[in-house]
Amino acid sequence: MQRPTYSPRALRAYLRQGGLIAYATQAVFGLGCDPWSPRGVRRLLALKRRPSHKGLIVIAERQERLAPFHRRLTPAQQVRIQSRWPGAHTWLMPAAPRVPRSLTGRRRQPGQWPRIALRVDAHQDAAALCRHLKMALVSTSANRAGQRPLQTTRACLRQFGKQVRVIPGRVKAHCRPSTITDLMSDRVFRS
Repeated sequence: MQRPTYSPRALRAYLRQGGLIAYATQAVFGLGCDPWSPRGVRRLLALKRRPSHKGLIVIAERQERLAPFHRRLTPAQQVRIQSRWPGAHTWLMPAAPRVPRSLTGRRRQPGQWPRIALRVDAHQDAAALCRHLKMALVSTSANRAGQRPLQTTRACLRQFGKQVRVIPGRVKAHCRPSTITDLMSDRVFRS
């Protein structure tokens, strides 16, 4: 990856104030924000025209950065998730008590904790972005609901204009979105 063309400190402040970014992930450009910024999440859902009940994925470059988002895992669960991370595998895990419902949506089994979708991303641009910013990011495809996901920096600039800061990068050709598996039930939601 080329050196970032942004100041990590300035971009982190922008995100904490509710700013939105588009950045390269493995299969498509992602649309992201600070997961702890209610304003950022609201803006992202409105821009994307995504219903809030669907929830959102949160990514980071290492598992420790995702720890505040999920409840404590058993040693067997730790081994299981580590067998797929880093990589294109998103796990639905029991959400930590302070995780906003805007992130979990309606991901809940009767009598169980709400679920949060988490991934330690292996795409070098997305992982480097999280590492430089020292934070996790919301990651949903950069497109409006019902439209095709965007795959280039130029397409993101055309689609979103000044509403989103576009971080230059490249997606991998012919890749599929991440697999999504519920850690507790083993149910696969996307493969």
